Amino acid sequence: MERRWLLVLGASSGFGAATCRAFAGAGYDVFGVHLDRRSTIAKAHAVVADVEAAGRLCHLFNVNAADDGKRASVVAEIRAILEAEGGTVQVLLHSLAFGSLLPFIDPDGGRTLSAKQLTMTLEVMAHSLVWWTRDLVADESMGRGGRIFAMTSSGSQSAWPTYGAVSAAKAALESHVRQLAHELAPLGITANSVMAGVTHTPALEKIPGFEGLIDKAIKKNPHQRLTRPEDVAACLVELSRPGTYWLNGGALRVDGGEEACG
Repeated sequence: MERRWLLVLGASSGFGAATCRAFAGAGYDVFGVHLDRRSTIAKAHAVVADVEAAGRLCHLFNVNAADDGKRASVVAEIRAILEAEGGTVQVLLHSLAFGSLLPFIDPDGGRTLSAKQLTMTLEVMAHSLVWWTRDLVADESMGRGGRIFAMTSSGSQSAWPTYGAVSAAKAALESHVRQLAHELAPLGITANSVMAGVTHTPALEKIPGFEGLIDKAIKKNPHQRLTRPEDVAACLVELSRPGTYWLNGGALRVDGGEEACG
């Protein structure tokens, strides 16, 4: 059988790491892009070890996924590996979580969001999906049957303190997914955004007052617990099967019923 490859942007922790492990267990080989320094690189090494323990190939690239030059270099390396090992990238997961959490306006005269920080947040957490997808399709690393998923959040629809830049990025990300779904349908590639429930990840811990979000989510979720990265990863494996070809352009809730329960 031809190799099936997963590519995760944001592969060393949270949803990205869990997805690498779940897809390796389902028989996929793994490409991953992450940005870790010496203090956190062990997380990436753990992902590689777990994927390889499942008997699959794993190639991680420790670069800034939003850098045009780095992206071009990684896409070229992926193409070379595919030519040597066989297969195509059948699943792309965008799970980049790096942006500014400064407010637009601070009545007390504290730090506020700059134009550069807003632009950076949108580029990393939204626009980068378009550039990676375009490059993968252009060099035929992803073809018919491909599945694209992008991690969004309920913040795309709600205002939270200090979340303005990330909220804008998530809203843009969902818009990009809809547009990609429209443009890629003739090529047999689908795109959907995935809205997980509140999940205790490193990204969540950066949000001021995240403890309150956790308490509210546990009370609201009918399962009386938070969503886990593994819950989302397991759903992504199922959503990547051939029979889901007609699921396209949506924002899929993977939250155990959290949002539906008042």
